[in-house]
Amino acid sequence: MNQRILAVSAYLFRSFLFSLAGLLYILLALAYYMVLFDPRQLTPDPDYYILVLGLLGLALSFLVTLSIAARANNASHFPLIVRLPSRIEYLTAVFFSSTLYASIIQFVIALIALVANGPSLDFREYLLIPPLWISGNVLFAVLSLHATDLVTAGWSRVYVFATIGLLLYLQSGLDVLSDWLSNLFNQFGNTLLATGLDALATLAFDMANLFSEGSSSALGSALSLVFWPFKAIVEAAINGHFTPLQALAPAFLMTYAALLFVLAAKFFSKKDLFLSE
Repeated sequence: MNQRILAVSAYLFRSFLFSLAGLLYILLALAYYMVLFDPRQLTPDPDYYILVLGLLGLALSFLVTLSIAARANNASHFPLIVRLPSRIEYLTAVFFSSTLYASIIQFVIALIALVANGPSLDFREYLLIPPLWISGNVLFAVLSLHATDLVTAGWSRVYVFATIGLLLYLQSGLDVLSDWLSNLFNQFGNTLLATGLDALATLAFDMANLFSEGSSSALGSALSLVFWPFKAIVEAAINGHFTPLQALAPAFLMTYAALLFVLAAKFFSKKDLFLSE
């Protein structure tokens, strides 16, 4: 199985490397370097170097996966898909080739930036870079799979990205939402009280108190835990090292990626394939 995945990954990687789209991503990465790491400017700080190039890797991982998955969804690859014992092997090859292509470009640009006008990194900062960048690249590559026609089954991509968007919205506007719900239940309780439905009014007031006191803090703590790895990685990049707790952040991201990949594999293995011409 490993040999089949590696062979298909090498084929997808090589065909994309010598394509116009593959060349375009290399040129875009070089343009990104010229704009944000202009050799004529002052030497960037280590945290700037790590975070800005980390963002490059995230963007490349997402976009390259979209492109390679679109090529993999072509009808010319149908004989390859049906000869594999499992569709999951094909999906794994798409993911692996995409992540590898994006990561190679990222690390080459990082090396160029470091040699040309890069910051002086100490040993701890060198150790910080691989888990930080690779975990982010893997997560965004898997997330990108859910946006592709290759994996999407019905409304699956809408559900996945709507859920992520909802979590982001709740995490950023939780206090506003809690206040709104509390006021809504208070008004509803006053209306019930005016009509003589005291028992229901009491229940509405209890719900208002719940949203104004307990639930927002509990939900906020849960959402903070979900998004904590991203915050921990940024803080580690700024400080130049992981604390013992922050060192778990890349593992959290890899766990998220694993769960999303299992979901993508489930969609891809059960869907009816509609390959593009």
